[in-house]
Amino acid sequence: MKLEQLHNHNSPNKSFNHPITNFSTKSFISSLFNSIVLHANPLGLHICYFLTITVLGYLALKLSKPRTDYTPTDFDLFFTAASASTVASLSTVEMEVFSNTQLVIMFTLIFLGGEIFISLLGLQLRRSKLISSSLHKNRANSSIADQEQSIELGSVMFQKPVESDHDDETRLLHNSIKSLGYVVTGYILVAHVLGTSLVSMYISLTTNAKSVLENKGLVLLTFYVFTTVSTFANCGFIPTNENMIVFRNNPGLLLILIPFGLVGETLYPPCLRLIIWVMERYTKRKEYTYMLENYKELNYGHLMSSKECWFLVATVFGFLTLQFVTFCIMEWSSGVMEGMSSYEKVVGSLFQMANARHAGESVVDLSVVSSVILVIFIVMMYFPPYTSFLPIGYQQQEEDIQSIKSRKMYKKKNIIQNLIFSQLSYLTIFVILICFTERKSLKDDPLNFNVLNIVFEVISAYGSVGFSTGYGCKRRLKLDENCIDKSYGLAGWFSKEGKAILILAMFYGRFKKFNVHGGQAWRLI
Repeated sequence: MKLEQLHNHNSPNKSFNHPITNFSTKSFISSLFNSIVLHANPLGLHICYFLTITVLGYLALKLSKPRTDYTPTDFDLFFTAASASTVASLSTVEMEVFSNTQLVIMFTLIFLGGEIFISLLGLQLRRSKLISSSLHKNRANSSIADQEQSIELGSVMFQKPVESDHDDETRLLHNSIKSLGYVVTGYILVAHVLGTSLVSMYISLTTNAKSVLENKGLVLLTFYVFTTVSTFANCGFIPTNENMIVFRNNPGLLLILIPFGLVGETLYPPCLRLIIWVMERYTKRKEYTYMLENYKELNYGHLMSSKECWFLVATVFGFLTLQFVTFCIMEWSSGVMEGMSSYEKVVGSLFQMANARHAGESVVDLSVVSSVILVIFIVMMYFPPYTSFLPIGYQQQEEDIQSIKSRKMYKKKNIIQNLIFSQLSYLTIFVILICFTERKSLKDDPLNFNVLNIVFEVISAYGSVGFSTGYGCKRRLKLDENCIDKSYGLAGWFSKEGKAILILAMFYGRFKKFNVHGGQAWRLI
């Protein structure tokens, strides 16, 4: 009887459903996603992602009408889309030219280009890879079981397979990544809701600040959300032409924005670890314990050890204190903060220095700031957000033995790469190319176009900061009656070739973590 059933099962005349005939569209899309996205190079994914949102943002800006009669050129709109998506915040068009719809498009690009949001997408991809790997393993095990069943049909009693420690570890890793995704999502939502609420509350209760926005004809809700999103993403775009200079006499608003700029970039790892520690203490869930003890297994670069977080906090506040003291010494009585009280000067200086690393918002005119401060800004903008001073002994403890052997094996190759393809090499190339494209302006207008200002602009684009020395018609050696001062940066006065090079610098700045082993060469001792 069993032989007859086996014969009928293998009979060619018996109809059966082949997997290909039942291959649904959903399965095809899922398979295509797994083969392209999950197995793609991370750098390639980042490039495709930023190019996609930049192009879509450009098209959306182009289809939307501006607020004024002036219509920006297509190249300036693309530059603006690239600057928003890379959170570089360099401008070639005055912000008040854009309509409310275009402002919404811009802060959407800023949100999508924010580092924390992109890291959340990376967590989801990591989780998808684990699921795909588990499914592949289960299918392989199922195929082996089917083969065994066909060989010993009806004579074997199958038992439930015993789960191995490796399966438990994989499940715990998957659950930890899932929980971490929830934590990061909550972090983003709470920051934006809280920031928008505080900004709106302050503006509503402060008559002069509210009147500024009403006189400019800006939609208040758009300003609240735009400012919060831009500050948290460390972009630097503000809907007003003057950036935050127009609010230099509102220290309350500046004090609200300072912490959101810090927790959105440089202090994100310490804040993230603190939240996970609190969750672990109160929930007692093993996923949070696993995150704290096995943070490297999660492959989430923003999750660091407690010692690294402490060193990072010390470095951030050390830089902030150094800049604050230097700025107050150099600019307290220089006229840069003219019209501000002593308290407003202290808060304004603190705000300016907190934005010098990556946020890019400004309460002073950088064109009249001393060269000493500009050089300090260049150094601060060049440093990555997680630059920290680590003791030599601690660095040696963190070194992996295999990486040391690999480094010795490819020592000559690494030396060549660091000499030829270092960060400074690329930045030097960008500066040289822009000096070449703007050589006529360098000759005819040396007070606005000089090497220091160009270096400042390139480093600002590379560091995704957005600081600019601007352009002043009164600084021209040959006065031109047709010259009209604009509130956008020096980049707005570049040629198309110079702007294109700045766009490359913006994108390169967002991809710099993929160079020099993820930025290890920047760690200071």
